[in-house]
Amino acid sequence: MKTQDQIKSDLNQFIGSISYTKFSPLFPNVVLTDGAKYLADECGAYWLMDMIASHLPSLPASEYWAIAILTVDDGKALFTLADDSPATKIYAMQGVDYTDFPLDEIKLYVSYDGEFWCVMLPSEY
Repeated sequence: MKTQDQIKSDLNQFIGSISYTKFSPLFPNVVLTDGAKYLADECGAYWLMDMIASHLPSLPASEYWAIAILTVDDGKALFTLADDSPATKIYAMQGVDYTDFPLDEIKLYVSYDGEFWCVMLPSEY
C-alpha cells in the first residue's frame, strides 16, 4: 500500500474530472468524480462513499452543497457532513469504531445539480 504522502501527492493531481462514475445501485443518484473514485479504489474506501451517500437525506431540501470530512485517529474515525469548514451547520455525524483508512483526514465536497449528487475532491471543484 502507498504511504500517506504518496496518496496525498496522487490526489493533488486531480484538478477536474472528465467522467463521473455511479458506484452503487443503492445510491443511483450519487456519482464520483475521477479523483473521488481514485480515492475509493486506492484506499479501499467505497464504504466512505456509501457513508456520504447514506447521510445526504439529512440535508435540508434547499441545500445543494456539503462538505464531508473523515478524521482518523488510532484506528477510529469520525465522519461529519456539514455546510462548511469550519462548520456552522452539522447535518450528520457518525463514529467509526475501526478503520484502516490510510489518511489522517480527508475532505470531500458534495454538490447537487438537480439530478445527481457529485462527490469530488476539493481540487476538482
